[in-house]
Parts: sequence; C-alpha cells; structure tokens
Amino acid sequence: MNVFYFLNEYIKHPRTVGALMSSSRQLAKHMIAPINFEQAKCIIEYGPGTGVFTEQLIQNKHSETVLLIIENNKQFVHTLKSKYGAIKNIHIIHGSAEYADKYVQQYKITKVDYIVSGLPFTSLPLATSEKILQVTREVLGSDGKFISFQYTRLKQRFFQSFFVNIEVEKVLWNIPPAFVFTCGE
Repeated sequence: MNVFYFLNEYIKHPRTVGALMSSSRQLAKHMIAPINFEQAKCIIEYGPGTGVFTEQLIQNKHSETVLLIIENNKQFVHTLKSKYGAIKNIHIIHGSAEYADKYVQQYKITKVDYIVSGLPFTSLPLATSEKILQVTREVLGSDGKFISFQYTRLKQRFFQSFFVNIEVEKVLWNIPPAFVFTCGE
C-alpha cells in the first residue's frame, strides 16, 4: 500500500485515522495472537484502515468464521472492498463502531468472540469513545475479548472502566512503538 495514500487520509481526517502510516506486520501479529481461531465464530474489526490486521485475520480464520469489518473512512472502505469484498463470510461496512450492535443484528450474528480495534481512542471525542466501548461490552458479552492497540497507556484506565481484566504488551517493532491491550471479563 502506498505510504502517501495513508498519509493523505491522515491529513484529511486526523481525529479518525490517528496515524501517519499503517501498522507494522509485527504489530498485526501481536494483535491477533490472543484469538483462538479454532473456536471463533465471529470476529469484528473496528477501523481497519488499509487492512494490515484484516489480512492477518483473513489468513488465520476458518472459512465459516464471520468477519465484520467496520470502517468510517470512505476511501479505506473502497480499498477494503476491492481487496476483500468477494470473500465468503466477510462483510465490509461503511459506518461507525458506535453501531456495532446494529450491524450484529443486521447480519443475524448471535455471538461475537473477538473485537479487534485500530481506533485511535486518544483522539476520538470522549462521548464517542464511551459509546463505542459500551456497545463493545454489550456485543461481546461475558466471554468475548476486546483487543486494541494505542501508542500510549493513557487510555488504560478508561478501558478499565469497561473491562475487568486487561493485559498490556508493548510492541517495539512498529513506528511508533505501540501497546496492545487485551480486555475481557
């Protein structure tokens, strides 16, 4: 993927794109490490951007596992649809993670096992972040896991207001280095 494409979208939408360049493959591997692909029936991805995590999810998931991809940026949605739109059980939604519950109902999904997030919670408005995490908790229930990365640990307490157990891992092989938060009950 062209670096200038990602940079251009960041310049146009800095609050929602949240980074100057796409995530590294190393970060993507750490993001999907907590997922039990043998058992997962449904995975949701918030804010995939150009699809670095999406690629790893698709390579590792079973063909019958449903993958809902929710992206708010129109250009990124177009790119994702051209790359992954024809793959069975993958649904690319141009929308907001705030409405994940509605998308789950729309696709008649009864259980979500994992939500992988590339959303920049440090730059999103607080009310939006709260709504996203409230809906995330509802959609995941008591068994699911929320996996997010951030460039700082500033939002760790915020995540703790929604999730009881949080594991944090630092990934140095990313520009800038990132923290992976695995959250659950």
